Amino acid sequence: MKYIVCEQPGQFRLGEKEPPVAREGEVLVDIKRIGICGTDLHAFKGNQPFFTYPRILGHELSGVVNTVNSISATVKEGDRVVVVPYVNCGECLPCRNNKPNCCAKLKVLGVHTDGGMQEQISVPAELLIPVNDLSLDEAAIIEPLAIGAHALFRAKILDKETIVVIGCGPIGLGIMKLAQVLGNKVIAIDVNADRLAYARESIGIEYTINALEDPLEQVKDLTNGDLATAVFDATGNKTAMESGVQYLAHGGQYILVGLFKGDLQFNHPFIHAREASILCSRNATFTDFHQVIDVLYEKNFPVDSYITHRAPFDRMIDHFNGWLEPENGVIKAMVTLGD
Repeated sequence: MKYIVCEQPGQFRLGEKEPPVAREGEVLVDIKRIGICGTDLHAFKGNQPFFTYPRILGHELSGVVNTVNSISATVKEGDRVVVVPYVNCGECLPCRNNKPNCCAKLKVLGVHTDGGMQEQISVPAELLIPVNDLSLDEAAIIEPLAIGAHALFRAKILDKETIVVIGCGPIGLGIMKLAQVLGNKVIAIDVNADRLAYARESIGIEYTINALEDPLEQVKDLTNGDLATAVFDATGNKTAMESGVQYLAHGGQYILVGLFKGDLQFNHPFIHAREASILCSRNATFTDFHQVIDVLYEKNFPVDSYITHRAPFDRMIDHFNGWLEPENGVIKAMVTLGD
């Protein structure tokens, strides 16, 4: 079977190897869609934490069940499935405390261990959720949207709050839409005018602010001076992450969803006076996946416009460099294998 491996930063290789076999407790899946995310882009550029090479990328995955070798599987041959790419130990303190997304021994497919950028993959049966009523495209974007759902869960966002989301990339857009579905007022901030326009026109975000145009005063104007009860960073950019606390109301929460490979610095008196809570949000749980599945069932997310670029599997390497260029307007690139 064919597979694509990132051998070192800046270098992909298309190769062939023997197909995997489903061991006891596993399910063999024919991969059909592979979403490309910031983790993949950073890994290719060599600035992704928690990463070693060579690595088969790919953790935003949908496919069709080929073979089931598990008596406890909830899927059957022919099922359309989404792969939950977080392999946890089930035994450590966070796993025992129902936080498997931050397992002390966590292995994420495509990051710590080889992922789904291959024609078939065999995974533990418990990592699969059947989604026969969704399209393969919809199934493949569940994981990045679940990242947003988990960030909202971390902040305990329910409804009728005013939140700021910094970064109109695929994760930030997901946070915005899911928060909006929950009944919240959302303010989007970015430096890219095209992405701000997309947030307005396709996601339905009424309030958008260019970060280069006195954003703090605009947030004050939109909140009658109160600022936001929760601010989410979805940029992974050091400058943006360190400055995001300025939009935070007293008693508010700052949720770091983006990941920066280095140190961050905050002025302690500033955040102390606000009794600010600074939270990190990592990965997602099955509950988050199911929440997103419900949103997609209700057709409450603009899947067609969210997926802006496509390439067949055997041409992905030719397209990947172009997906790195901001001027190409990539929101979500999708690699396809078959129908």
